[in-house]
Amino acid sequence: MAERRTAEVVRETKETQIRLTVDLDGTGVSTISTGIGFYDHMLESFARHGGFDLTVQAKGDLHIDMHHTVEDVGIVLGQAVNKALDGFKGIRRFGHAYIPMDETLTRCALDLSNRPYLIWKVAFNRPKVGEMDTELFKEFHHAFAMNAGACVHLETLYGDNSHHIAESGFKALARALRTAVEIDPKAGGQAPSTKGVL
Repeated sequence: MAERRTAEVVRETKETQIRLTVDLDGTGVSTISTGIGFYDHMLESFARHGGFDLTVQAKGDLHIDMHHTVEDVGIVLGQAVNKALDGFKGIRRFGHAYIPMDETLTRCALDLSNRPYLIWKVAFNRPKVGEMDTELFKEFHHAFAMNAGACVHLETLYGDNSHHIAESGFKALARALRTAVEIDPKAGGQAPSTKGVL
């Protein structure tokens, strides 16, 4: 059996202390603690639908606001995925997903190109979901894309309920990433690029 693709990243600043582990070849088991209930729910959903085993222990300056915690977890998650991919060797590289949730439909197309980019076409009708500011969802996806080396295009095609819009985005990212990190039997263990390296 091939060696499992795992990584651990620790980040400690004056604003946050984060320890995160990821297993790209897991089964979707997660233990998440960020101090932000809805964010925990989103990360659990990300792990489940991506098929990744994920642990996140984060303590941040929530007495100020949630921004640093949300962004820094996105940074660390992206770094861990990048580290676990070990040079992107042998993967499918591209992935996409459409996720319907009741009245909402969200699409994600993703390229693990090591040329990070985020296209964000998502709008919320409310400033908060639970206690979480909806503007922070873009901060998470941007931090993840920049640190994973992923080109991410995320768009909610239609939807009204802010909970559904947010959750369908996390699920779409997870399902697209799940495909992109799969080992491609035709790749022969090589980076999926005419350059020979990503």
